[in-house]
Amino acid sequence: MNNSSAFAIAWMRKTDVTTRGARAYGQTEELFKGEGMQNIAVLGLGKVGRLAALLLDEAGFAVTGFDARIPSETLPFKVRKLDLATDDLTMAFNGFDAVLSCLPYHLNTAIATAAHAQGLHYFDLTEDVPTTRVIMELAKSSDGLMAPQCGLAPGFVGIVGADLIAQFDDCRSCRMRVGALPQHPTGLMGYSFNWSPEGVVNEYLNDCEVLEDGEIKWVSPMEWKERIYIDGVELEAFTTSGGLGTMCQTYLGRVPNIDYKTMRYPGHMDQMNFFFHELLMRERREEAGEILVHAKPPVNDDIVYIHVSAEGHKDGRLQRREFVQGYKPKLLAGEMRTAIAWTTSSSVVAVIEMVRDGALPTSGFLRQEEIPFEAFMKTNTGAHYSAA
Repeated sequence: MNNSSAFAIAWMRKTDVTTRGARAYGQTEELFKGEGMQNIAVLGLGKVGRLAALLLDEAGFAVTGFDARIPSETLPFKVRKLDLATDDLTMAFNGFDAVLSCLPYHLNTAIATAAHAQGLHYFDLTEDVPTTRVIMELAKSSDGLMAPQCGLAPGFVGIVGADLIAQFDDCRSCRMRVGALPQHPTGLMGYSFNWSPEGVVNEYLNDCEVLEDGEIKWVSPMEWKERIYIDGVELEAFTTSGGLGTMCQTYLGRVPNIDYKTMRYPGHMDQMNFFFHELLMRERREEAGEILVHAKPPVNDDIVYIHVSAEGHKDGRLQRREFVQGYKPKLLAGEMRTAIAWTTSSSVVAVIEMVRDGALPTSGFLRQEEIPFEAFMKTNTGAHYSAA
């Protein structure tokens, strides 16, 4: 799709998505500045980053991919080599309107700082709480939009959770559960590392923020185990770090109970507690990640389970709302993509589309729970979530 076609599509959407987004934020002409966002630098061309770049290209953006290695395959967008240890990021970002980082979370502070210095829009997939705090500080003086946590969790589940909360006159709880799993599990762990081992280890070992009885609290990871069934499949859910994003701060004083848990097949939590705590692998995080990936490499036949629920009063009656899905691999950009790759990349690309099309602000800090669910699902890329 060429640039003129993309802008034509954007204008056709104006009466629907943009008007509703403008009403939601009490803004009008300011929102339309997003139309100038066309040139995007995508950092990291692994499975998620490469698919995100392809989806952005399909959505009409001018994409340039950056990676330490030039991919051997022919891609429909420009690719440049980038070494974060030696190359000047500020120089590399010249000529771009936005930056999307699909790199490990510990690299994002430097990338966000360089994007901020250039006045660019910034997007990432991080679940790391300290990294997000740094970006929130940068957003206080940013010319562009600073939007971390745009993946699956945090990201899409926060958009869903906020939509469920908004359906009540008063909401007493919101519970968010996500599991990226092999469809055909083997062994005691019942797992495969289709996601970054660094990210998984981080989630399993860092403390978890929750809202409990109206107070923000920090609880230990891999606790609060519960049983969940989705389409007859038994799963266990337990606390992990980072999945809530900024929701505790947003809903403090409004929703007394909010928490996030990861879903796995039964027995997984006990195995991981043994590995990290009894064998003391928590003291050797990098080596722990290498061991786990060596033992449980990625699979193509994965599934992403999402279970988000909220309870509250509507018209004087106590009710419960749920969003429950099991997403499997999908044909996108000419290939079958794993469920974790397409759900993660589709989420961030849909948000970027919304910024371009005027449905979201163009400066400051973007919280995922501020993104209107209906408008998100009507984007070209967000629509992938409509069917399992």
